[in-house]
Amino acid sequence: MTTMEYDVIVIGAGPVGENVADRVVRGGLTAAVVERELVGGECSYWACMPTKALLRSASALRAARQLPGAREAVTGNLDAAAVLARRDSFASHWEDDGQVSWLESAGIALHRGQGRISSARVVEVTGADGVTTRLTARHAVVVATGSSALLPDIPGLREAAAWSSREAASARSVPRRLAIIGGGVVAAEMATAFAALGSSVTVLARDGVLPSAEPFAGELVTDSLREAGVSVRLGAEAVAVRRDDSGTVRIETAAGDGIEADEVLVAVGRTPNTQDIGLDRIGLAPGAWLAVDDTLRVAGGGEWLYAAGDVNRRVLLTHQGKYQARAVGDVIVARATGATVEDGRWGRHVATADERAVPQVVFTDPEVASVGLTAAAAEAAGLRTRVVDYDLGAVAGSTLHADGYRGHARMVVDEDRKVIVGLTLAGPDVAELIHAATIAIVGEVPLDRLWHAVPAYPTVSEVWLRLLEAYGR
Repeated sequence: MTTMEYDVIVIGAGPVGENVADRVVRGGLTAAVVERELVGGECSYWACMPTKALLRSASALRAARQLPGAREAVTGNLDAAAVLARRDSFASHWEDDGQVSWLESAGIALHRGQGRISSARVVEVTGADGVTTRLTARHAVVVATGSSALLPDIPGLREAAAWSSREAASARSVPRRLAIIGGGVVAAEMATAFAALGSSVTVLARDGVLPSAEPFAGELVTDSLREAGVSVRLGAEAVAVRRDDSGTVRIETAAGDGIEADEVLVAVGRTPNTQDIGLDRIGLAPGAWLAVDDTLRVAGGGEWLYAAGDVNRRVLLTHQGKYQARAVGDVIVARATGATVEDGRWGRHVATADERAVPQVVFTDPEVASVGLTAAAAEAAGLRTRVVDYDLGAVAGSTLHADGYRGHARMVVDEDRKVIVGLTLAGPDVAELIHAATIAIVGEVPLDRLWHAVPAYPTVSEVWLRLLEAYGR
């Protein structure tokens, strides 16, 4: 068996694993990444990039149709084949040559195959040819294996060859009828995308649409989906699924209704990719989420084991995983060079933003952009809050942005500290507004200071002034 040694070994070469390795190499250490699939991971090929490419063309078409002058110039409908082709380009046609070249240029070693921890600081990689290579880490092993779609225990679901988010993101054609089980982000985005591409879409949203967001956001998205022809069945629960000999999928609900579709997408959550990475060899449970501290060190895993990204379940978002990657990379370098994480710049990179300052955008129609706590979450956290709502469509910049602009904004204020702890925006193109709120929340900017952050007129950002006016001085 071939044996190789590095300072740091990262299991998983998605965006998180790549960023961990890059960070430690920039810090003067050596690093290797282990990948069993495509370098670049879920985000590059089956999530962030291809799904947003599926959504963007329809969004641009809707925007044009909301503006006189542009509306008259639109002479046709969405070209589904062209949309899928553009999606393919953003997924690099499911080839990772470009990502591999980047690893090489960054000085990061790549080992392809299934990586399994065999003992402290040792990872064994079994390649497709069955040959095993033993990698030893001088300082740390980082698990960055991400998560996969959760397949619930619904009779017949697995046998019906249900789609996960992967199959939806990489679909080669648009199904005539698509049923979606779930009402969260993936379900709402894919319902938006496939309805625009021409599918007859049915959504079984047992817990509602976007149940973790502010209620108004889910209501606006539900209304929009229905206006687009989507059948949204709130409270509906699938209890059995089967695909007949003709290929038709038949879904039975708890209410006794029957739904027929050509494909069924399951989007009800995620499960960690830790089933086969050797956790049992070091006393941890295979298939479990990995609990970590703010330095991303795994509880019960020894001082050498870290976990970043989805696998630690702090926040299942790519940008937050990359934030963790930067943090853990710096912490590992600090510890390897004898510093403490509190010294100098190292203390700035401990991961602390994953609890109350997480930005997220749902690319539905309308877009939903949020950061921090919802009103309900702030109350549950024991904060004394005041909630300020404002009609986003009443802002001058919104009326210029699109005729009939519909949207809403909510600001959640911690009344004891007089700082914002949560902001949610729902409306066309609000994604580009959310970073200002992220800065305000992370920086704990007092409301008295925000009065002096004057928004440009006439822009949609003027909602900041309107929210402060509604709050009062």
